[in-house]
Amino acid sequence: MSDTDVDPHHPLRAMIGRLEALGDAETVDLRMLLRAFGEASFVPALTVPAILVVSPLSGIPLFSTICGLSIALISIQIVLRRRHLWLPGFILDRRVNGPRLKRALARLHRVADWIDERTTERLRIFRHRPLSWLVPVACLICGLAMPFLELVPFSSSILGTAVIFFSISLLARDGLFVVLGLVMMGIASTIPLFVLGQITGA
Repeated sequence: MSDTDVDPHHPLRAMIGRLEALGDAETVDLRMLLRAFGEASFVPALTVPAILVVSPLSGIPLFSTICGLSIALISIQIVLRRRHLWLPGFILDRRVNGPRLKRALARLHRVADWIDERTTERLRIFRHRPLSWLVPVACLICGLAMPFLELVPFSSSILGTAVIFFSISLLARDGLFVVLGLVMMGIASTIPLFVLGQITGA
C-alpha cells in the first residue's frame, strides 16, 4: 500500500475512518494503526500519531511524548528515503482502549470534513527542491519538541495540528497547508515563551 491509496480529495477523513474501524477491538496498539496503511506508507504513518495527539487521547500521561517520538522517527526516515518504515518496539506496543479511541476520533469528523473540503492543488513550489525538504524537516522539529512541551497545555496538540497540515500538503498536493503548518508551529512556539514569562514575572 502506498501513500496514494489514501483518497487525495478527502485524505484526513479517509484516514480517520480507517483508524476508527480498528476501535472495535478491546485494545489497539500503534502497530495495528500503522499496519492499516502498509509498511511503505510514510505520509499516512506520519499523520496517525499527529491525529492521535490532537484528539482527547493527548490527555493520557506520556502519550504526547510517544506520538512526538513517532513523528520524529518517521520524519527522519522520509528524509533518508527509506523504503520501509521502522519504529522501535516500545513505541509500536503502546496501547489505547479501542472504544476510547473510536470516541476520540469521532469528535474529529467535522474538523476533518471542513479541512478536506478546502484542499486543492496550490503552491506547487513546495513540491520541488529545495523546498520539498521543508515539510519532513518541519515535522521532525515538531516531533522532537513534543516531549519537552507535554506539560505546557495545548502545545503538543498545536504541533500535532501542524504535522496534520504538513501531511495534507503531501497527500493532496496543496502547498497552502505547508504555510498553515508553519503558522501553527509559530503559534506553538509562543506558548512556552508566554508560560516562562508568567513564571519569571511572578
